[in-house]
Amino acid sequence: MISVGSLGLIKAVDSFHPENGARFATYAAKCVQNEILMYFRSRKKLQNEVSINDTIEVDRDGNPLTYLDVIHTDDTIAEDLDLKIHSERAKEYILNRLDSRERTILILRYGLSGKPPLTQKETAKLLSISRSYVSRIEKKALETLRLSFGDDVHSFSNT
Repeated sequence: MISVGSLGLIKAVDSFHPENGARFATYAAKCVQNEILMYFRSRKKLQNEVSINDTIEVDRDGNPLTYLDVIHTDDTIAEDLDLKIHSERAKEYILNRLDSRERTILILRYGLSGKPPLTQKETAKLLSISRSYVSRIEKKALETLRLSFGDDVHSFSNT
């Protein structure tokens, strides 16, 4: 209240004109009173407003839960759907456009079987072939997949 009253006093000093016939003390008292009334009116208007940062409740660890926490969500539906579509398409291409050796190498190298991915050296040892042969087969299989995805893009744009 002191700071609000001080603002009123500063406004009184800035706007006082002795030629109007009023004493400064009378004029300043009215300015301070008006400033305090304006402060209470503005607080009353804001009384029913809610901020998204207002605390709703506190969790069991003592952390405040705000409206922003409740309404905030990462909207990744489009990205998730796009990833699912591309993943399904990649599975289809791996099954239908690669031969069994290419398919096996990609499954082992990228952990597509639910197991951790293997290095080229580990894959080569498991399949009893050289690491460089694994590398060549993997490169060819990835190129086949890349071209398959490219063919789909071109077929969609031509229709």
